[in-house]
Amino acid sequence: MAALQLEKQRGRYAALAIAAVVIVVGIPLWWKTTQTYRAWLPYSEISELDTLQLQLSVDIEVVFSRGTLTPEQQKKVPLSHVNEKEHQIDAKTGLRYKYETRYRTATIMEEDALNQPTAAEADLSLHMLTESSCGSVVVYVIPESSTLLPKDVKVYVGQRRTALLRTAPFKSSWSLKEVLSNLDLQVEQIVSTMSFSHQDIVAALSDRVRMTKVTKESMADSMRAIKSSPGYEITFSLLNPDPKSHSLHWDIEGALHSYIQPLLDKLAPVANFSVDSQILYYAVLGVNPRFDNSVSAYTLNADSLSHVINPVEARLGSNAASSNPVLNFLLYVPDAHHSPLFIRDHSKRKVPSNAFHSPRWGGIMVYNVNEMYGPEDERPVDITINMAKVMGVFLAQLRLMLGVQHSRPPTGFVLQSPGSAGLADWELDRLLWSRSVENIATASTTITSLAQLLDQIGNIVINDNIAQQVSSAVSSLQSAVAELEAGNLAFALQYSREAILASERAFFDPSLLHLLYFPDDQKFAIYIPLFLPMCVPIVLSLLKIVSETKQRRADKQAKSD
Repeated sequence: MAALQLEKQRGRYAALAIAAVVIVVGIPLWWKTTQTYRAWLPYSEISELDTLQLQLSVDIEVVFSRGTLTPEQQKKVPLSHVNEKEHQIDAKTGLRYKYETRYRTATIMEEDALNQPTAAEADLSLHMLTESSCGSVVVYVIPESSTLLPKDVKVYVGQRRTALLRTAPFKSSWSLKEVLSNLDLQVEQIVSTMSFSHQDIVAALSDRVRMTKVTKESMADSMRAIKSSPGYEITFSLLNPDPKSHSLHWDIEGALHSYIQPLLDKLAPVANFSVDSQILYYAVLGVNPRFDNSVSAYTLNADSLSHVINPVEARLGSNAASSNPVLNFLLYVPDAHHSPLFIRDHSKRKVPSNAFHSPRWGGIMVYNVNEMYGPEDERPVDITINMAKVMGVFLAQLRLMLGVQHSRPPTGFVLQSPGSAGLADWELDRLLWSRSVENIATASTTITSLAQLLDQIGNIVINDNIAQQVSSAVSSLQSAVAELEAGNLAFALQYSREAILASERAFFDPSLLHLLYFPDDQKFAIYIPLFLPMCVPIVLSLLKIVSETKQRRADKQAKSD
Protein backbone atom coordinates (compact mmCIF):
# COMPACT_ATOMS: atom_id res chain seq x y z
CA MET A 1 0.00 0.00 0.00
CA ALA A 2 2.81 2.38 0.88
CA ALA A 3 4.57 1.51 -2.38
CA LEU A 4 1.38 2.31 -4.34
CA GLN A 5 1.05 5.69 -2.61
CA LEU A 6 4.70 6.44 -3.32
CA GLU A 7 4.23 5.56 -7.00
CA LYS A 8 1.19 7.86 -7.29
CA GLN A 9 3.07 10.66 -5.58
CA ARG A 10 6.00 10.20 -7.94
CA GLY A 11 3.61 10.33 -10.93
CA ARG A 12 2.09 13.56 -9.64
CA TYR A 13 5.53 15.16 -9.23
CA ALA A 14 6.50 14.07 -12.75
CA ALA A 15 3.34 15.56 -14.23
CA LEU A 16 3.85 18.80 -12.32
CA ALA A 17 7.48 18.96 -13.39
CA ILE A 18 6.60 18.43 -17.06
CA ALA A 19 3.81 21.05 -16.87
CA ALA A 20 6.18 23.51 -15.20
CA VAL A 21 8.82 23.01 -17.88
CA VAL A 22 6.23 23.43 -20.66
CA ILE A 23 4.72 26.58 -19.13
CA VAL A 24 7.91 28.23 -17.87
CA VAL A 25 10.31 27.23 -20.65
CA GLY A 26 8.47 25.66 -23.57
CA ILE A 27 5.73 28.22 -24.26
CA PRO A 28 7.99 31.34 -23.95
CA LEU A 29 10.68 29.68 -26.07
CA TRP A 30 8.14 28.72 -28.75
CA TRP A 31 6.61 32.19 -28.69
CA LYS A 32 10.01 33.86 -28.95
CA THR A 33 11.32 31.65 -31.75
CA THR A 34 8.15 32.08 -33.83
CA GLN A 35 7.87 35.82 -33.19
CA THR A 36 8.40 38.18 -36.17
CA TYR A 37 11.53 40.32 -35.86
CA ARG A 38 10.64 44.00 -35.95
CA ALA A 39 13.40 46.59 -35.60
CA TRP A 40 12.66 49.90 -33.90
CA LEU A 41 11.18 52.69 -36.03
CA PRO A 42 10.83 56.38 -35.08
CA TYR A 43 7.01 56.32 -35.09
CA SER A 44 6.69 59.57 -33.13
CA GLU A 45 8.80 61.48 -35.68
CA ILE A 46 6.97 59.82 -38.57
CA SER A 47 3.62 60.89 -37.12
CA GLU A 48 4.89 64.49 -37.09
CA LEU A 49 5.54 64.23 -40.85
CA ASP A 50 1.88 63.48 -41.42
CA THR A 51 1.26 67.15 -40.64
CA LEU A 52 3.52 69.08 -43.00
CA GLN A 53 4.05 72.80 -42.46
CA LEU A 54 6.56 74.15 -44.96
CA GLN A 55 8.22 77.55 -44.93
CA LEU A 56 9.88 78.80 -48.12
CA SER A 57 12.31 81.66 -47.54
CA VAL A 58 13.45 83.86 -50.41
CA ASP A 59 16.26 86.41 -50.22
CA ILE A 60 15.46 89.53 -52.23
CA GLU A 61 17.82 92.41 -52.83
CA VAL A 62 16.54 95.68 -54.26
CA VAL A 63 19.30 97.97 -55.56
CA PHE A 64 18.56 101.61 -56.41
CA SER A 65 20.68 103.03 -59.20
CA ARG A 66 21.65 106.68 -59.64
CA GLY A 67 18.71 108.94 -60.40
CA THR A 68 15.99 106.92 -58.73
CA LEU A 69 16.13 108.30 -55.18
CA THR A 70 16.53 111.80 -53.86
CA PRO A 71 19.45 112.57 -51.51
CA GLU A 72 17.05 112.67 -48.57
CA GLN A 73 15.64 109.26 -49.44
CA GLN A 74 19.12 107.78 -49.90
CA LYS A 75 20.09 108.72 -46.35
CA LYS A 76 17.79 106.01 -44.95
CA VAL A 77 19.23 103.28 -47.18
CA PRO A 78 20.27 100.50 -46.50
CA LEU A 79 17.45 98.85 -44.61
CA SER A 80 15.63 95.51 -44.64
CA HIS A 81 12.08 94.27 -44.49
CA VAL A 82 10.49 90.85 -43.85
CA ASN A 83 7.13 89.95 -45.33
CA GLU A 84 5.34 86.68 -44.58
CA LYS A 85 2.29 85.04 -46.14
CA GLU A 86 0.51 81.95 -44.88
CA HIS A 87 -1.69 79.51 -46.78
CA GLN A 88 -3.36 76.51 -45.13
CA ILE A 89 -3.84 74.03 -47.97
CA ASP A 90 -5.75 71.44 -45.98
CA ALA A 91 -5.95 70.10 -42.43
CA LYS A 92 -2.50 68.50 -42.64
CA THR A 93 -0.60 70.71 -45.08
CA GLY A 94 0.28 74.37 -44.77
CA LEU A 95 2.61 76.81 -46.52
CA ARG A 96 4.35 79.93 -45.32
CA TYR A 97 6.26 82.22 -47.64
CA LYS A 98 8.92 84.41 -46.06
CA TYR A 99 10.39 87.20 -48.20
CA GLU A 100 13.47 88.85 -46.69
CA THR A 101 14.09 92.05 -48.68
CA ARG A 102 17.20 94.18 -48.34
CA TYR A 103 17.44 97.65 -49.88
CA ARG A 104 20.63 99.44 -50.83
CA THR A 105 22.09 101.81 -53.41
CA ALA A 106 24.23 100.65 -56.34
CA THR A 107 28.00 100.64 -56.08
CA ILE A 108 30.25 102.44 -58.57
CA MET A 109 31.01 99.21 -60.44
CA GLU A 110 27.32 98.37 -60.61
CA GLU A 111 26.62 101.84 -62.01
CA ASP A 112 29.22 101.19 -64.70
CA ALA A 113 27.58 97.87 -65.52
CA LEU A 114 24.19 99.57 -65.82
CA ASN A 115 25.69 101.97 -68.37
CA GLN A 116 26.20 99.18 -70.91
CA PRO A 117 24.58 99.64 -74.35
CA THR A 118 22.09 96.78 -73.95
CA ALA A 119 20.25 95.06 -71.13
CA ALA A 120 21.85 91.70 -72.02
CA GLU A 121 25.35 93.19 -71.66
CA ALA A 122 24.34 94.84 -68.39
CA ASP A 123 23.02 91.51 -67.09
CA LEU A 124 26.33 89.80 -67.94
CA SER A 125 28.39 92.60 -66.37
CA LEU A 126 26.35 92.50 -63.16
CA HIS A 127 26.79 88.73 -63.01
CA MET A 128 30.57 89.12 -63.32
CA LEU A 129 30.61 91.46 -60.32
CA THR A 130 28.69 89.30 -57.86
CA GLU A 131 27.14 85.87 -58.19
CA SER A 132 23.79 85.56 -56.42
CA SER A 133 23.09 82.51 -54.30
CA CYS A 134 20.72 79.80 -55.47
CA GLY A 135 17.08 80.81 -54.96
CA SER A 136 17.75 84.52 -54.44
CA VAL A 137 16.51 87.43 -56.56
CA VAL A 138 18.23 90.76 -57.22
CA VAL A 139 16.20 93.66 -58.62
CA TYR A 140 17.99 96.73 -59.99
CA VAL A 141 15.76 99.80 -60.04
CA ILE A 142 16.69 102.05 -62.96
CA PRO A 143 15.26 105.48 -63.82
CA GLU A 144 12.64 105.93 -66.51
CA SER A 145 15.15 107.85 -68.64
CA SER A 146 17.47 104.82 -68.93
CA THR A 147 18.14 103.62 -72.49
CA LEU A 148 18.75 100.02 -71.41
CA LEU A 149 15.12 99.06 -72.01
CA PRO A 150 12.69 99.98 -74.79
CA LYS A 151 9.97 102.42 -73.84
CA ASP A 152 7.25 99.77 -73.68
CA VAL A 153 9.28 97.48 -71.37
CA LYS A 154 9.00 97.94 -67.62
CA VAL A 155 10.87 94.83 -66.40
CA TYR A 156 13.74 92.94 -67.99
CA VAL A 157 14.58 89.49 -66.57
CA GLY A 158 18.04 88.30 -67.59
CA GLN A 159 19.64 84.88 -67.83
CA ARG A 160 20.89 84.99 -64.26
CA ARG A 161 19.10 85.91 -61.04
CA THR A 162 18.87 89.63 -61.74
CA ALA A 163 16.10 91.80 -63.12
CA LEU A 164 15.97 95.43 -64.25
CA LEU A 165 12.95 97.43 -63.10
CA ARG A 166 12.20 100.75 -64.77
CA THR A 167 10.19 103.15 -62.60
CA ALA A 168 8.77 106.59 -62.99
CA PRO A 169 10.46 109.29 -60.88
CA PHE A 170 9.47 109.18 -57.25
CA LYS A 171 8.09 112.32 -55.72
CA SER A 172 10.71 114.21 -53.78
CA SER A 173 8.21 114.70 -50.96
CA TRP A 174 7.78 110.94 -50.50
CA SER A 175 9.44 109.25 -47.60
CA LEU A 176 11.46 106.09 -48.24
CA LYS A 177 8.61 104.06 -46.78
CA GLU A 178 6.23 105.48 -49.38
CA VAL A 179 8.76 104.72 -52.14
CA LEU A 180 9.08 101.10 -51.05
CA SER A 181 5.33 100.76 -50.75
CA ASN A 182 5.02 101.97 -54.34
CA LEU A 183 7.56 99.31 -55.46
CA ASP A 184 6.10 96.37 -53.50
CA LEU A 185 3.65 95.15 -56.14
CA GLN A 186 6.19 95.30 -58.97
CA VAL A 187 8.87 93.53 -56.92
CA GLU A 188 6.33 90.88 -55.94
CA GLN A 189 5.52 90.25 -59.62
CA ILE A 190 9.23 89.89 -60.40
CA VAL A 191 9.77 87.45 -57.54
CA SER A 192 6.78 85.29 -58.52
CA THR A 193 8.16 85.18 -62.08
CA MET A 194 11.76 84.37 -61.18
CA SER A 195 11.28 82.29 -58.05
CA PHE A 196 7.96 80.48 -57.63
CA SER A 197 4.25 81.09 -57.53
CA HIS A 198 1.76 79.75 -55.05
CA GLN A 199 0.08 77.63 -57.70
CA ASP A 200 3.40 76.01 -58.66
CA ILE A 201 4.06 74.97 -55.07
CA VAL A 202 0.53 73.64 -54.56
CA ALA A 203 0.86 71.63 -57.78
CA ALA A 204 4.13 70.18 -56.43
CA LEU A 205 2.18 69.01 -53.37
CA SER A 206 -0.15 66.90 -55.51
CA ASP A 207 0.81 63.73 -53.60
CA ARG A 208 -0.64 65.27 -50.44
CA VAL A 209 -3.40 67.67 -51.56
CA ARG A 210 -6.26 67.49 -54.01
CA MET A 211 -5.43 68.81 -57.48
CA THR A 212 -8.71 70.74 -57.58
CA LYS A 213 -7.02 73.39 -55.48
CA VAL A 214 -4.77 74.49 -58.36
CA THR A 215 -5.55 76.28 -61.60
CA LYS A 216 -6.05 74.45 -64.88
CA GLU A 217 -2.74 75.80 -66.21
CA SER A 218 -0.76 74.56 -63.21
CA MET A 219 -2.54 71.22 -63.37
CA ALA A 220 -1.68 70.89 -67.07
CA ASP A 221 1.97 71.73 -66.38
CA SER A 222 2.06 69.20 -63.54
CA MET A 223 0.51 66.45 -65.64
CA ARG A 224 2.83 67.19 -68.58
CA ALA A 225 6.05 66.98 -66.57
CA ILE A 226 7.37 63.59 -65.56
CA LYS A 227 7.38 62.82 -61.85
CA SER A 228 10.47 63.59 -59.82
CA SER A 229 13.04 60.79 -59.96
CA PRO A 230 16.71 60.39 -58.96
CA GLY A 231 17.57 59.68 -62.60
CA TYR A 232 16.20 59.69 -66.14
CA GLU A 233 16.97 57.79 -69.32
CA ILE A 234 16.72 59.94 -72.47
CA THR A 235 16.53 58.15 -75.83
CA PHE A 236 16.69 59.81 -79.26
CA SER A 237 15.45 57.63 -82.10
CA LEU A 238 15.56 58.17 -85.86
CA LEU A 239 12.75 56.31 -87.62
CA ASN A 240 13.39 55.51 -91.27
CA PRO A 241 10.37 53.61 -92.65
CA ASP A 242 11.72 53.64 -96.21
CA PRO A 243 15.48 52.91 -96.25
CA LYS A 244 15.28 51.94 -99.93
CA SER A 245 14.42 55.54 -100.77
CA HIS A 246 16.22 57.48 -98.05
CA SER A 247 19.70 57.06 -96.66
CA LEU A 248 19.54 59.29 -93.59
CA HIS A 249 22.54 60.79 -91.81
CA TRP A 250 22.29 62.63 -88.51
CA ASP A 251 25.09 63.98 -86.35
CA ILE A 252 23.38 63.04 -83.11
CA GLU A 253 26.57 63.03 -81.06
CA GLY A 254 27.49 66.57 -82.04
CA ALA A 255 23.90 67.76 -81.62
CA LEU A 256 23.67 66.30 -78.12
CA HIS A 257 26.94 67.95 -77.17
CA SER A 258 25.84 71.35 -78.50
CA TYR A 259 22.17 71.49 -77.55
CA ILE A 260 21.23 68.91 -74.91
CA GLN A 261 24.32 68.47 -72.74
CA PRO A 262 24.48 72.13 -71.56
CA LEU A 263 20.91 71.78 -70.28
CA LEU A 264 21.64 68.47 -68.57
CA ASP A 265 24.77 69.95 -66.96
CA LYS A 266 22.70 72.71 -65.38
CA LEU A 267 20.12 70.13 -64.26
CA ALA A 268 22.77 67.96 -62.58
CA PRO A 269 21.59 68.97 -59.06
CA VAL A 270 18.08 67.79 -59.91
CA ALA A 271 18.79 64.28 -61.22
CA ASN A 272 21.25 62.03 -63.02
CA PHE A 273 20.80 61.68 -66.77
CA SER A 274 21.92 59.10 -69.28
CA VAL A 275 21.46 59.67 -73.02
CA ASP A 276 21.49 57.19 -75.88
CA SER A 277 20.38 57.13 -79.50
CA GLN A 278 19.32 54.60 -82.12
CA ILE A 279 18.18 54.29 -85.74
CA LEU A 280 15.16 52.11 -86.49
CA TYR A 281 14.47 50.95 -90.02
CA TYR A 282 11.06 50.04 -91.42
CA ALA A 283 9.42 51.60 -88.36
CA VAL A 284 6.06 53.03 -89.41
CA LEU A 285 3.38 55.00 -87.61
CA GLY A 286 0.33 53.18 -86.39
CA VAL A 287 -1.97 55.59 -88.24
CA ASN A 288 -2.28 56.03 -91.98
CA PRO A 289 -2.14 59.74 -92.87
CA ARG A 290 -4.82 61.21 -95.11
CA PHE A 291 -4.15 63.18 -98.27
CA ASP A 292 -5.48 66.72 -98.18
CA ASN A 293 -6.14 68.14 -101.67
CA SER A 294 -6.25 71.70 -100.36
CA VAL A 295 -2.57 71.64 -99.44
CA SER A 296 -1.44 68.76 -101.69
CA ALA A 297 0.05 66.95 -98.72
CA TYR A 298 -0.67 64.20 -96.24
CA THR A 299 -1.91 65.21 -92.80
CA LEU A 300 -2.21 63.76 -89.31
CA ASN A 301 -5.00 65.21 -87.20
CA ALA A 302 -4.64 65.81 -83.47
CA ASP A 303 -7.36 63.24 -82.74
CA SER A 304 -5.29 60.44 -84.28
CA LEU A 305 -1.98 61.30 -82.62
CA SER A 306 -2.76 59.20 -79.54
CA HIS A 307 -2.80 56.10 -81.75
CA VAL A 308 0.68 56.77 -83.11
CA ILE A 309 2.69 56.02 -79.97
CA ASN A 310 1.78 52.42 -79.06
CA PRO A 311 2.86 50.75 -82.35
CA VAL A 312 6.09 52.77 -82.41
CA GLU A 313 6.85 52.15 -78.74
CA ALA A 314 6.95 48.39 -79.36
CA ARG A 315 10.01 48.95 -81.59
CA LEU A 316 11.85 51.26 -79.22
CA GLY A 317 12.93 48.66 -76.69
CA SER A 318 13.68 49.46 -73.06
CA ASN A 319 16.66 49.82 -70.81
CA ALA A 320 16.31 46.77 -68.61
CA ALA A 321 19.41 47.71 -66.59
CA SER A 322 17.73 50.74 -65.04
CA SER A 323 14.44 51.42 -63.31
CA ASN A 324 14.59 55.15 -64.06
CA PRO A 325 11.84 56.75 -66.17
CA VAL A 326 12.51 56.91 -69.90
CA LEU A 327 11.92 59.97 -72.08
CA ASN A 328 11.60 59.16 -75.79
CA PHE A 329 12.23 61.65 -78.58
CA LEU A 330 11.47 60.37 -82.06
CA LEU A 331 12.43 61.90 -85.39
CA TYR A 332 10.19 60.40 -88.06
CA VAL A 333 11.04 60.77 -91.76
CA PRO A 334 7.95 59.87 -93.85
CA ASP A 335 8.36 57.40 -96.67
CA ALA A 336 8.29 58.63 -100.26
CA HIS A 337 4.64 57.61 -100.71
CA HIS A 338 3.43 59.77 -97.79
CA SER A 339 5.49 62.91 -98.27
CA PRO A 340 5.13 65.65 -97.34
CA LEU A 341 3.40 64.90 -94.03
CA PHE A 342 2.09 67.64 -91.73
CA ILE A 343 0.47 67.63 -88.30
CA ARG A 344 -2.72 69.59 -87.69
CA ASP A 345 -3.96 70.73 -84.29
CA HIS A 346 -7.54 70.57 -83.00
CA SER A 347 -8.33 73.75 -84.94
CA LYS A 348 -7.20 72.05 -88.19
CA ARG A 349 -4.24 74.43 -88.43
CA LYS A 350 -0.76 73.29 -89.38
CA VAL A 351 1.56 72.92 -86.37
CA PRO A 352 4.61 75.16 -87.05
CA SER A 353 7.10 72.74 -85.49
CA ASN A 354 5.43 69.73 -87.16
CA ALA A 355 5.82 67.92 -83.84
CA PHE A 356 3.77 66.89 -80.83
CA HIS A 357 4.51 65.57 -77.38
CA SER A 358 2.86 63.05 -75.08
CA PRO A 359 2.81 63.96 -71.36
CA ARG A 360 5.39 62.05 -69.32
CA TRP A 361 6.41 59.97 -72.34
CA GLY A 362 8.25 62.11 -74.85
CA GLY A 363 7.81 63.75 -78.24
CA ILE A 364 7.66 62.98 -81.96
CA MET A 365 8.75 65.26 -84.79
CA VAL A 366 7.93 64.68 -88.45
CA TYR A 367 10.81 65.68 -90.71
CA ASN A 368 9.92 66.03 -94.39
CA VAL A 369 12.72 65.47 -96.93
CA ASN A 370 10.78 65.34 -100.20
CA GLU A 371 12.03 68.81 -101.20
CA MET A 372 15.67 67.73 -100.88
CA TYR A 373 15.70 65.54 -103.99
CA GLY A 374 14.00 65.12 -107.33
CA PRO A 375 12.27 62.13 -108.93
CA GLU A 376 15.26 61.49 -111.17
CA ASP A 377 17.76 61.15 -108.30
CA GLU A 378 19.20 57.72 -107.70
CA ARG A 379 17.72 55.80 -104.77
CA PRO A 380 18.45 55.67 -101.94
CA VAL A 381 19.02 59.39 -101.71
CA ASP A 382 21.67 60.57 -99.21
CA ILE A 383 20.05 63.08 -96.87
CA THR A 384 21.76 64.98 -94.07
CA ILE A 385 19.34 66.09 -91.37
CA ASN A 386 19.43 69.67 -90.10
CA MET A 387 20.12 68.94 -86.42
CA ALA A 388 19.75 72.58 -85.35
CA LYS A 389 16.13 72.55 -86.49
CA VAL A 390 15.44 69.16 -84.88
CA MET A 391 17.16 69.85 -81.57
CA GLY A 392 15.40 73.16 -81.18
CA VAL A 393 12.10 71.28 -81.07
CA PHE A 394 13.37 68.44 -78.88
CA LEU A 395 14.99 70.88 -76.45
CA ALA A 396 11.67 72.69 -75.96
CA GLN A 397 9.89 69.37 -75.41
CA LEU A 398 12.57 68.18 -72.99
CA ARG A 399 12.16 71.33 -70.91
CA LEU A 400 8.44 70.64 -70.64
CA MET A 401 9.00 66.98 -69.76
CA LEU A 402 11.44 67.85 -66.97
CA GLY A 403 9.12 70.45 -65.46
CA VAL A 404 10.85 73.63 -66.64
CA GLN A 405 7.60 75.53 -66.91
CA HIS A 406 7.17 78.28 -69.43
CA SER A 407 6.60 81.43 -67.41
CA ARG A 408 3.73 83.66 -68.41
CA PRO A 409 5.05 87.10 -67.46
CA PRO A 410 2.80 90.06 -66.77
CA THR A 411 2.37 92.84 -69.28
CA GLY A 412 5.53 94.88 -69.78
CA PHE A 413 7.90 92.03 -68.84
CA VAL A 414 10.62 90.77 -71.18
CA LEU A 415 12.38 87.47 -70.45
CA GLN A 416 15.79 87.03 -72.00
CA SER A 417 16.33 83.78 -73.89
CA PRO A 418 18.46 81.26 -71.93
CA GLY A 419 20.77 80.96 -74.94
CA SER A 420 23.07 78.00 -75.47
CA ALA A 421 22.74 76.90 -71.84
CA GLY A 422 19.14 75.94 -72.52
CA LEU A 423 18.12 77.08 -69.05
CA ALA A 424 18.35 80.41 -67.24
CA ASP A 425 19.55 80.46 -63.64
CA TRP A 426 16.21 81.68 -62.36
CA GLU A 427 14.42 78.96 -64.36
CA LEU A 428 16.62 76.43 -62.60
CA ASP A 429 15.65 77.99 -59.26
CA ARG A 430 11.95 77.66 -60.10
CA LEU A 431 12.49 73.99 -60.87
CA LEU A 432 14.50 73.46 -57.68
CA TRP A 433 11.75 75.00 -55.56
CA SER A 434 9.10 72.77 -57.14
CA ARG A 435 11.21 69.61 -57.03
CA SER A 436 12.27 70.16 -53.43
CA VAL A 437 8.66 70.54 -52.31
CA GLU A 438 7.56 67.63 -54.51
CA ASN A 439 10.28 65.36 -53.10
CA ILE A 440 9.36 66.31 -49.53
CA ALA A 441 5.67 65.66 -50.18
CA THR A 442 6.32 62.32 -51.89
CA ALA A 443 8.82 61.08 -49.30
CA SER A 444 6.66 62.10 -46.34
CA THR A 445 3.64 60.36 -47.88
CA THR A 446 5.68 57.23 -48.58
CA ILE A 447 7.10 57.05 -45.06
CA THR A 448 3.78 57.67 -43.31
CA SER A 449 2.06 55.09 -45.54
CA LEU A 450 4.78 52.55 -44.74
CA ALA A 451 4.48 53.21 -41.01
CA GLN A 452 0.70 52.74 -41.15
CA LEU A 453 1.12 49.51 -43.12
CA LEU A 454 3.64 48.08 -40.66
CA ASP A 455 1.45 49.10 -37.75
CA GLN A 456 -1.62 47.38 -39.20
CA ILE A 457 0.11 44.13 -40.25
CA GLY A 458 2.08 42.94 -37.25
CA ASN A 459 3.60 39.86 -38.87
CA ILE A 460 5.77 41.75 -41.39
CA VAL A 461 9.46 41.49 -40.59
CA ILE A 462 11.23 44.83 -40.14
CA ASN A 463 14.91 44.11 -40.54
CA ASP A 464 17.71 46.46 -39.51
CA ASN A 465 18.31 47.64 -43.09
CA ILE A 466 14.71 48.83 -43.47
CA ALA A 467 14.84 50.53 -40.09
CA GLN A 468 18.04 52.29 -41.14
CA GLN A 469 16.47 53.45 -44.41
CA VAL A 470 13.37 54.74 -42.63
CA SER A 471 15.46 56.60 -40.05
CA SER A 472 17.61 58.05 -42.82
CA ALA A 473 14.53 59.19 -44.75
CA VAL A 474 13.03 60.84 -41.67
CA SER A 475 16.31 62.58 -40.83
CA SER A 476 16.74 63.79 -44.43
CA LEU A 477 13.15 65.06 -44.52
CA GLN A 478 13.67 67.04 -41.34
CA SER A 479 16.88 68.51 -42.76
CA ALA A 480 15.19 69.39 -46.07
CA VAL A 481 12.36 71.20 -44.28
CA ALA A 482 14.87 73.07 -42.12
CA GLU A 483 16.97 74.10 -45.14
CA LEU A 484 13.89 75.37 -46.96
CA GLU A 485 13.02 77.41 -43.91
CA ALA A 486 16.56 78.83 -43.85
CA GLY A 487 16.41 79.63 -47.57
CA ASN A 488 19.21 77.21 -48.54
CA LEU A 489 17.60 75.89 -51.70
CA ALA A 490 20.51 73.78 -52.95
CA PHE A 491 20.85 71.91 -49.64
CA ALA A 492 17.08 71.51 -49.39
CA LEU A 493 17.01 69.79 -52.78
CA GLN A 494 19.93 67.55 -51.85
CA TYR A 495 18.31 66.39 -48.60
CA SER A 496 14.93 65.93 -50.29
CA ARG A 497 16.55 63.67 -52.93
CA GLU A 498 18.18 61.61 -50.19
CA ALA A 499 14.82 61.36 -48.42
CA ILE A 500 12.93 60.13 -51.46
CA LEU A 501 15.66 57.59 -52.28
CA ALA A 502 15.70 56.18 -48.74
CA SER A 503 11.90 56.11 -48.44
CA GLU A 504 11.45 54.26 -51.73
CA ARG A 505 14.18 51.76 -50.90
CA ALA A 506 12.40 51.02 -47.62
CA PHE A 507 8.89 50.91 -49.07
CA PHE A 508 9.76 48.60 -51.97
CA ASP A 509 12.08 46.29 -50.04
CA PRO A 510 11.12 42.70 -51.02
CA SER A 511 11.36 41.49 -47.42
CA LEU A 512 8.24 43.50 -46.59
CA LEU A 513 5.95 41.09 -48.44
CA HIS A 514 3.70 39.95 -45.62
CA LEU A 515 2.80 36.74 -47.48
CA LEU A 516 6.31 35.49 -46.74
CA TYR A 517 5.37 35.04 -43.08
CA PHE A 518 2.61 33.14 -41.31
CA PRO A 519 -0.20 35.13 -39.72
CA ASP A 520 -1.06 34.23 -36.13
CA ASP A 521 -4.07 32.10 -37.10
CA GLN A 522 -1.93 30.03 -39.48
CA LYS A 523 0.76 29.74 -36.83
CA PHE A 524 -1.68 28.17 -34.38
CA ALA A 525 -3.17 25.98 -37.10
CA ILE A 526 0.29 24.53 -37.79
CA TYR A 527 1.52 24.06 -34.21
CA ILE A 528 -1.68 22.87 -32.48
CA PRO A 529 -1.71 19.44 -34.26
CA LEU A 530 1.91 19.03 -33.17
CA PHE A 531 1.59 20.01 -29.52
CA LEU A 532 -1.97 18.95 -28.75
CA PRO A 533 -1.26 15.14 -28.51
CA MET A 534 1.62 15.88 -26.15
CA CYS A 535 -0.37 18.33 -24.04
CA VAL A 536 -3.46 16.13 -23.56
CA PRO A 537 -1.77 13.65 -21.12
CA ILE A 538 -0.21 16.53 -19.22
CA VAL A 539 -3.53 18.38 -18.93
CA LEU A 540 -5.36 15.18 -17.89
CA SER A 541 -2.70 14.47 -15.26
CA LEU A 542 -3.04 17.98 -13.90
CA LEU A 543 -6.80 17.66 -13.78
CA LYS A 544 -6.46 14.34 -11.97
CA ILE A 545 -4.03 15.89 -9.46
CA VAL A 546 -6.45 18.76 -8.85
CA SER A 547 -9.32 16.30 -8.42
CA GLU A 548 -7.38 14.12 -5.96
CA THR A 549 -6.29 17.17 -4.01
CA LYS A 550 -9.90 18.32 -3.69
CA GLN A 551 -10.92 14.81 -2.64
CA ARG A 552 -8.24 14.67 0.11
CA ARG A 553 -9.32 18.06 1.41
CA ALA A 554 -12.93 16.90 1.45
CA ASP A 555 -11.99 13.68 3.33
CA LYS A 556 -9.98 15.68 5.90
CA GLN A 557 -12.88 18.05 6.35
CA ALA A 558 -15.28 15.12 6.90
CA LYS A 559 -12.98 13.52 9.49
CA SER A 560 -12.56 16.76 11.38
CA ASP A 561 -16.32 17.21 11.50
